[in-house]
Amino acid sequence: MNGDVRVTYEQVLAWRLRRQGLLPRTDTSAEEIVGRLAGVQAQVASAAELAVAVRQEKPSTAGVREALEARSLVRTWAMRGTLHLLPAGGAGAYLSLLAAARTWEKGAWQRAFGVSPQQMEALGEAVGEILDGQVLTRRELTEAVLARPGLAGLGEQLASGWSTVLKPLAWTGRLCQGPARGQHVTFASPRSWLPGWRGIPDPEEAAAAVIPAYLRAHGPATPAVFDAWLLRGATRKAVLRGWFEALGDRVVEVEVDGDRAYVMSDDAEGLARTEPHHGLHLLPAFDQYVLAPGTSDTRLIPAAHRGKVSRAAGWISPVVLLGGRVVGTWSLTGSTVELTTFDGSALPGAELEEEVRRLAVCVGEELEVVVGAGEGAGRVRGCRGLRPGA
Repeated sequence: MNGDVRVTYEQVLAWRLRRQGLLPRTDTSAEEIVGRLAGVQAQVASAAELAVAVRQEKPSTAGVREALEARSLVRTWAMRGTLHLLPAGGAGAYLSLLAAARTWEKGAWQRAFGVSPQQMEALGEAVGEILDGQVLTRRELTEAVLARPGLAGLGEQLASGWSTVLKPLAWTGRLCQGPARGQHVTFASPRSWLPGWRGIPDPEEAAAAVIPAYLRAHGPATPAVFDAWLLRGATRKAVLRGWFEALGDRVVEVEVDGDRAYVMSDDAEGLARTEPHHGLHLLPAFDQYVLAPGTSDTRLIPAAHRGKVSRAAGWISPVVLLGGRVVGTWSLTGSTVELTTFDGSALPGAELEEEVRRLAVCVGEELEVVVGAGEGAGRVRGCRGLRPGA
């Protein structure tokens, strides 16, 4: 797994932009983009739709909704215990690695949430049976569970908005989200809901699919960075090391500005040939480009400005990229895009207008840009975005 490839971090960023459908944009489907990104965080549905749309030559936020309706994508609790979009056919592999940590069997988890491993097993079996062939709201599912012998005391945990006790059920393949019923979330059994469902494979088999998917989009990366993305470092180190070692010569170590990290062997040459990119991109909240390497990567986000990206309550801000690095944040209020760069510097006007035009197509209305306080502050002339389908 050792190689002699040496690259700069600027090359890595440009390579990631290319692998993630940002340089150039892609003409592939929502399902293919989600697969290419190794999942898309979907705590905020509109952010997930935008994360896919900004990567498309012809942007459309409808693609995610259509794929969910077709059941080629599934929305379920996945990496770091957050809701994600995953390709239906490959979702089981991601869930397998999450379940492998057995976090619900640890004493700290049991003390915090008041559910024993035996209760979790009984809950999983009950939910699997209850959801077989039907789709239920949280209230309907809770009522059905509480009617089961031995589970009547779990009402508070099941009603919690944090859904902590439901996450292990997602990881073990007992439930996923179904179509919304008005304002209510619904749950279904992956086995009966997803035509492409293949079950939960063994972790070793799953790792052989998930680690390459991650590295092809977000590498080079160390096992520790991969595990921070997967489950905030909860995987046992020996297990994690074994997953990487089992890949053998499929992966190779490369040197990035003096640091060692892994990339897929057949990607190493292309990475070494990649030229740095100096262009501008606007990415939505909770974008995988930021989440996969993590906001603690100071080469991507300056340490002094991390708090502007990783905010309270787990919110990850929409970001401004220049040369692949995060140089600021933006927000959309009504028809106004407000941008603020960390150092107050101006942004390239023509590229900014094109990026805002792309956002305008995604949201279906004309947008105006306001650059925040600092050097270069002021209004950029209105960017008249075409509406989707126009």
